[in-house]
Amino acid sequence: VQLQASGGGLVQSGGSLRLSCGVSGRARSSFSMGWFRQTPGKEREFVAIIGGDKDATYYAESVKGRFTIARDNAKNTPILQMNSLSPEDTAVYYCAAGSRWSTVRNDYFYWGQGTQVTVSS
Repeated sequence: VQLQASGGGLVQSGGSLRLSCGVSGRARSSFSMGWFRQTPGKEREFVAIIGGDKDATYYAESVKGRFTIARDNAKNTPILQMNSLSPEDTAVYYCAAGSRWSTVRNDYFYWGQGTQVTVSS
């Protein structure tokens, strides 16, 4: 399974971005798909997850109400819609796939290359 995150860029505070995660290979439809983010010198942190079976979602408190995770079932592609962005959201964003419903980085088997999101004040 190979993942590739895309859609990052530079946006002003209050703006929006939409991230996508291309999935290739034998990714099971039952996989949970997660988004994480990382800034220099910090641990990679959980952002959002969407479950494989019933598309349940869960968000980090810091993004709840602003970010929305969804799945393009036609392509089995997780999407992260990010609204009301702030400079604190600046990070490299990664998509990941795993068999467990988890917010823990180590529970994910597959990782894509990150996409940079920069929010200017």
